[in-house]
Amino acid sequence: MNKESAISASPQRSVIVHGFTNSVLDPNAPMLGPVENGGTIIANTAPGCWGPMITPRLRGGHEVTQPVCVDGAEPGDGIAMRIRDITVTAIATASGHDSSPEGFCLGDPYVAARCPTCDEVWPETHVEGIGQDAVRCDKCGNAVKPFEIVHGYTVVFDETRRVGVTVPKEAAERIAHNAHHYAALPDESVQHPILTYAPSDMPGVMVRMRPFLGQLGTTPSHPMPDSHNAGDFGAFLVGAPHSYAITAEQLAEHKTDGHMDIDAVRPGAILIAPVKVKGAGVYMGDMHAAQGDGEIAGHTMDVAGSVTLQVEVVKNYPIDGPVLFPLPEDLPPLARPFSTDERARAERLARTWGMNSLEELAPISVIGTAANMNAAIDNGLERAAKLLGMTVSEVRNRATVNGAIEIGRAPGVIQVTFLAPMERLDAVGLGGYAREQYNL
Repeated sequence: MNKESAISASPQRSVIVHGFTNSVLDPNAPMLGPVENGGTIIANTAPGCWGPMITPRLRGGHEVTQPVCVDGAEPGDGIAMRIRDITVTAIATASGHDSSPEGFCLGDPYVAARCPTCDEVWPETHVEGIGQDAVRCDKCGNAVKPFEIVHGYTVVFDETRRVGVTVPKEAAERIAHNAHHYAALPDESVQHPILTYAPSDMPGVMVRMRPFLGQLGTTPSHPMPDSHNAGDFGAFLVGAPHSYAITAEQLAEHKTDGHMDIDAVRPGAILIAPVKVKGAGVYMGDMHAAQGDGEIAGHTMDVAGSVTLQVEVVKNYPIDGPVLFPLPEDLPPLARPFSTDERARAERLARTWGMNSLEELAPISVIGTAANMNAAIDNGLERAAKLLGMTVSEVRNRATVNGAIEIGRAPGVIQVTFLAPMERLDAVGLGGYAREQYNL
């Protein structure tokens, strides 16, 4: 269904998503739906990062779901997404710290992989055997590897998807020979499974599983490689030598910051994303089995899985980036709602100093992105100030005494998380989500 047809069709209570993009988020491309305002989106997502990174035909470093049109969503609105469920379906995955061999890309290995023998950008490839030379050009038969794993691991998960263990070389190679099965790739995924590489540099390590979505958001208003829909990765598009090059001004105008890699974007959280195209174009992907703050290896355990979202239009959303209402246990200690006892103590103290009332407060987490961490913090502070009608200095103070700056991903995704006045949240239509999430 083309974009215009999706917008004009009758809204559906639920939309099931099977298909994927070619790793480019294009506002002119077909959308599914529309799903009704308050309706449900169900998707089977493909792994992000490593699988797409070794699949040169894909043009963005991830393989995200085909966007869904939301009935009534207009540019300048927001989309509230309640994450009802995230379930890992993969049996195993592989990951690790990467390098990019010279000659295998046109400026950016995520966006413009090339065969150095044929000099063809985005060549069609196939898999022969296993290991880091297994991906071969259909045209010339030579290995095409825009990325190599410098130090990596293969991890298998238990039946409950609660824990995993990394395996030795023999097991990793056995898994690699049946990679599609163990990766549980969705039928319409075209990526080569990273399990084919069979890395095994740190066997015998236990891991906890805590799945979340690295990509969840709305379609940018200009065609953009999916993994670059953020201020840090997006900076690599500025002045790039390939056909997806944009200016810094275009990046700021069009991106929606859907690629966050924030581990709090998990079941039970509520994410508000900006709408920059009619119908919003909600998409998702890059599910991670678990990740520490910062994703400091550059990659984590990317997995296939199923996701259920409930979506709702927020009219007249005042900022150009996402806002998150995390689960209470994912909040920094100082940003958690005050208990009844704490509130009573504070009110008694206030009365002794002549104050009759205290602010009603609720947690909020405003996302900031930029080419580096300091600039991302500035971006998050400025967004929070604009959202709540405060000065940046006031936001700095509130985030210091009632919150924290948290790192989503290096080099430049952060959360400005703090207790915000309920009257300010109510004024921009977000107070109800805070009350719902924190039982206020």
